[in-house]
Amino acid sequence: MRQIEHLLSRYSESHQNRTNVLIHAVAVPSIFFVTLGLLWSIPVPQWLAVYNVTWAHLLSVPVLFYYFSLSGPIGAAMALLTLACFGGITVLQSLGISVWQFCLTLFVVMWMLQFVGHKIEGKKPSFLEDLRFLLVGPAWWWVHWLKRLNISY
Repeated sequence: MRQIEHLLSRYSESHQNRTNVLIHAVAVPSIFFVTLGLLWSIPVPQWLAVYNVTWAHLLSVPVLFYYFSLSGPIGAAMALLTLACFGGITVLQSLGISVWQFCLTLFVVMWMLQFVGHKIEGKKPSFLEDLRFLLVGPAWWWVHWLKRLNISY
């Protein structure tokens, strides 16, 4: 069994209840977005700011490398999600919305929803046993879409 299949199988064990799955379908990509937004908001040294590079950009590189090492299609899907998140952050900025305040608020709300989902499920979140599952969650979300499009992961 490939590592991605093993990780997704283990992640799925605590995501069987329909309500929990629906909550995660909204909360997981939202948390990915707001995490990037929070990282984006941390000031960078001037020599990086000149090139419009943020901590979100810098940390996306190893994260995307991890996803591509698990699966090409998942890596590509996560690259797409990352670009969409960067676009969303740029839209927030152009609207004059405080990115860090918006993202912090949504971060708290989405994590509360996640824990409600796990209370309903009756199982603790996977990441409490293995921190890799913080990254597996978005891949798990994408696998549902990839399967619907008949794309092997």
